Amino acid sequence: MKNNMKVYRAMQDLTQENLAEKVGVTRQTINAIEKGKYDPSLELAFKLARLFGVRIEEIFLYEDREVRSSERKG
Repeated sequence: MKNNMKVYRAMQDLTQENLAEKVGVTRQTINAIEKGKYDPSLELAFKLARLFGVRIEEIFLYEDREVRSSERKG
């Protein structure tokens, strides 16, 4: 899943460590989310959105892999 988390984190002037502490996860988790290697739980996604003052959809951009692959064939 693509995301804008690094942008929102920078806008709040937070390090990965600061953000991790605020939402109760490790810095490694924040790093993995930002790199698109880990999708957060719904609970964590809500915590992040609340912290940044935005909707979840503004941070996380859902891509339906099935739709994308069928579009390529199309």
